[in-house]
Amino acid sequence: MLGYAALVLAVGAERVAELVVARRNARWSLARGAVEAGRGHYPAMVVLHTGLLVGALAEVRFGGRPFDPALGWSMTAVVVAAQALRWWCIRTLGRRWNTRVLVVPGLPLVAGGPYRWMSHPNYVAVVAEGLALPLVHGAWVTAVLFTGLNAALLTVRIRCENAALGLAPRRAADSRAGAGL
Repeated sequence: MLGYAALVLAVGAERVAELVVARRNARWSLARGAVEAGRGHYPAMVVLHTGLLVGALAEVRFGGRPFDPALGWSMTAVVVAAQALRWWCIRTLGRRWNTRVLVVPGLPLVAGGPYRWMSHPNYVAVVAEGLALPLVHGAWVTAVLFTGLNAALLTVRIRCENAALGLAPRRAADSRAGAGL
């Protein structure tokens, strides 16, 4: 359990690092006339992602979830891959990456990095992490609850991003997110 707690806390520390980057990037974007969309769903996103970390630890501790090496190590690899994808997105979007939906008018859509192949790669990382992190130590209830709630939230979030980027009428494959979680 101690190793698992360290992993969950490391993911939590990574989220804090994201918030530091997001705040810095928000200042840059707002100074260039960025417009924010999706303020209404942002608090729910914060609660859901905090709940993932707390729920995973609580379920393992109070639900007596055992560590299954085959599942645990494979899910740890997925968590690590999700972090790599997330930071690839952050690096690719540079100052335009944010946890909020901030769009600087006039900037072209990003078409490099993972955005060459998919519209919202950051959310692929979020989905993978949300499923895998709890399963590292058998917290399947947290994995199922987070995945279901996150699917509903991402439906709202992706529509919001696409509309903010002026992409709502286009095919989803044409969009390149200017925001992320």
